[in-house]
Amino acid sequence: MLEFIQLLKQRYQAIVAQPGKLSGNWDYQRRIAQLTLAEAFLRKGQWLESKDKQVLQVAVIGPTQAGKSSLVNVLLNSQAAGVSPLAGYTVHPQGFCHGVGRGDSQGLQRYFGRFQCLPREQLGKQRYDCYALSENTVQSPYLPACVLWDTPDFDSIDSETYREGVLRAIALADVLILVVSKEKYADQSVWEMMAEVAALNQPTLICMNKLAEGSESLLLPSLKEKWQQARSDTFPDVIPLYYQKNTGVPLWPAGHKNAIAQLAKKISHHKHARFEQALLQKHWQAWLEPVREEHQLLDDWQTLLDSVLEQALSNYQRDYLNHPHHYETFHQAMAELLTLLEIPGLAGFMTGARKALTWPMRQMVKLGRKRLHITDSSHEVKLLDQLAEHALIQLADHLLDKTGQGKQRDWWQGLSALLRRQRPGILQEFTVAVKDYHLAFQQDVEESARHLYHKLQEQPMVLNSLRATRVTADAVVIALTLHTGGIGVHDLVIAPALLTVTSLLAESAIGSYMHKVEAHLKQQQLKAVNQALFAGILMDTLKDLPEQLASATHFNISPEQMRAMEQQLTEKRHGLRLL
Repeated sequence: MLEFIQLLKQRYQAIVAQPGKLSGNWDYQRRIAQLTLAEAFLRKGQWLESKDKQVLQVAVIGPTQAGKSSLVNVLLNSQAAGVSPLAGYTVHPQGFCHGVGRGDSQGLQRYFGRFQCLPREQLGKQRYDCYALSENTVQSPYLPACVLWDTPDFDSIDSETYREGVLRAIALADVLILVVSKEKYADQSVWEMMAEVAALNQPTLICMNKLAEGSESLLLPSLKEKWQQARSDTFPDVIPLYYQKNTGVPLWPAGHKNAIAQLAKKISHHKHARFEQALLQKHWQAWLEPVREEHQLLDDWQTLLDSVLEQALSNYQRDYLNHPHHYETFHQAMAELLTLLEIPGLAGFMTGARKALTWPMRQMVKLGRKRLHITDSSHEVKLLDQLAEHALIQLADHLLDKTGQGKQRDWWQGLSALLRRQRPGILQEFTVAVKDYHLAFQQDVEESARHLYHKLQEQPMVLNSLRATRVTADAVVIALTLHTGGIGVHDLVIAPALLTVTSLLAESAIGSYMHKVEAHLKQQQLKAVNQALFAGILMDTLKDLPEQLASATHFNISPEQMRAMEQQLTEKRHGLRLL
């Protein structure tokens, strides 16, 4: 599941990075933030399942200039965190070890992944994929043994550039301390963030900073209302922090000295897997909405392919299999039957006679014309190539129509460009496959001839009559015709023999059987053409075309991938098994 969430986030990021209307799409930006939070929360689950020693993680979060770094210093009882009156001073997650050593949090680097751990003095605004972890040697009365995280704001204009670090720190936290000021507590960004992290089920403490004496009683009802609008869980404890003019830092109330330690008792690490599942289920439908739209496009593309190729197959039946003049395959079977009708005692004599009598024609072949391959003179081969080309032209026209309409026109435009570039290669592959099919199907042709011959053996009178007819009808040219490409452009040469034999068969006792053999041959031929060419080459090639669309502009997540993840999400009722 973790790998799938990472993939989904990467595809969103790639699409948003493209020029055009999606680059400013707030929905996509919001989903990227949600996916980043989910990825980090799943990473934390892996860390919790490891054998690493678990250290309490406390994160101080809040909007810009709420006084987060100042509060971190108060809680640490030191000046470890850098502070500035300027907004956006802190742009990296900075962890401070209190009562524990840096070595007690060895799993942090694995959790932060590509983020690099640097000394605080080396953190700069040239890069945001880093964090700091340092030890605080001063003992604080307000903190249990933990790592206290000072985090960047999540609401400034520049926060988009370092938001990932904020979200990683939030997902890592076992306890959250939300810091708001009287100027910032009602900001929409604050409550949007608190709504997003609700599924993490982290014990939370709210600190109202920069207060004047007595003002908290006026702000508290409004603060509670904002919480209840954003979340459904119990309104947390609120600690008022009064501004001290002489020091410029807030004062932690003595009555709340153990507030963080008491809050830490509410941590439910054993329920983390359930919380993961709840987080994913909360956003799953929205995250995969554009993926499902692409799947619908794939279904539409498949429907279009089915229609065009079904029409091509129908045209093949009409213009070849059922055409009274163009259907040549059964004639080839009849020509093979002529060979089988050779009178056993005259075989050697007939072969020698044919070689002598056909010498002038064979010399012509050697002198000026290449011997035609059986596929080169076939009307079927030419027709199949024409049908494939016509099918691709039809598809191109349909794609052109779709590129001018609908919000998914970019998808159709990409597909149209792919088809245009790959069309020559597809047709070339189809042509080679047609010839391979045609040669391979000659076995079926010969098999049909053998069936007829075996049936004739059951009718000795008809068989002898046909043998006599064969000797008188083809003594000069039948062998050359068969050896130089079979039936096709040589119809004029072999027509007398074929017409005579076919007529005798049709009028004989096996006439009905001959028609059955011909019908069966057509049925086998239709099946072979569909499987080897239309379904085998065109369909298989064209249906996979969308997979070649650039992942920078499309999600390209298969229905099988999505179904596997959804099955994993629904089957693991008590948590997810991470891949």
